[in-house]
Amino acid sequence: MTDIATTTGFAEINGGKLYYEIAGEGDPLVFSHAAFVDSGMWDDQMEEFAAHFRVIRYDIRGFGRSDPATGPVSIKDDLYQLLQHLEVERTALVGCSMSGTAVLDLAIEHPELVSAVVVVNGLPSGYEEEGEWEMTEMEKDMVAALEAGDHEAASEFQVRIWVDGGYRDPGDVDPEVRRRAAEMNLPTVKNKTSFGDDLDPPAFGRLGEVRAQTLIVVGDLDEPVVARAAAVLSEGISEAKMVTIAGTAHVPNMEKPQEFNQSVLSFLRG
Repeated sequence: MTDIATTTGFAEINGGKLYYEIAGEGDPLVFSHAAFVDSGMWDDQMEEFAAHFRVIRYDIRGFGRSDPATGPVSIKDDLYQLLQHLEVERTALVGCSMSGTAVLDLAIEHPELVSAVVVVNGLPSGYEEEGEWEMTEMEKDMVAALEAGDHEAASEFQVRIWVDGGYRDPGDVDPEVRRRAAEMNLPTVKNKTSFGDDLDPPAFGRLGEVRAQTLIVVGDLDEPVVARAAAVLSEGISEAKMVTIAGTAHVPNMEKPQEFNQSVLSFLRG
């Protein structure tokens, strides 16, 4: 990432400090990261988006430079409090994975605050598929490594699950993307951060309440449940747009940043 003028700080939120960075001028745009990395996943977005927006990215509690979590983390509530701290009255939100769930919840709970939502490989809160869900062998191995306290192995399994996806071997993925993800992931594995407090009632039955412009971004090599949930979001949210980024799994912005940036910028500026 080329150096850009950036303001950094810590916000005292719900009994802990959240690290944030701000770059650029104009309408606010917030990036919220997936729950196996930190705000560094947005390195390839900061400069380009800061040319058009006041870009804010932050580390979720228990990740990156933010304080460790002392209990289950509500991404939605922490994000809302951070926006209040930064005196953001209305903003566009980009969230990946669990943060995609959170920004959608926030758009329903506080429609006056959210002008646009970009959900990247996220499921609506309360989404459940029919039939019994079973862990994959990779997921079982990851859980076993966690239970054994083998953080390095657990981190590698998480990178395999989310960065590589279920359709590729590690050698098929850009090694620099894998290295960056692993570097961010290992501390989060050690922190053992857990999550709670989704929207009540959840977003799954309330998609018609979403008033913000909505873009759904999907990596075609991500888990099949993500693609099915994306279709549910597209059908349930009025005038939602959807874009698929081919050849990517759970973090398409890291694998194909140019294509991701072009798609999201076109949506936000259009």
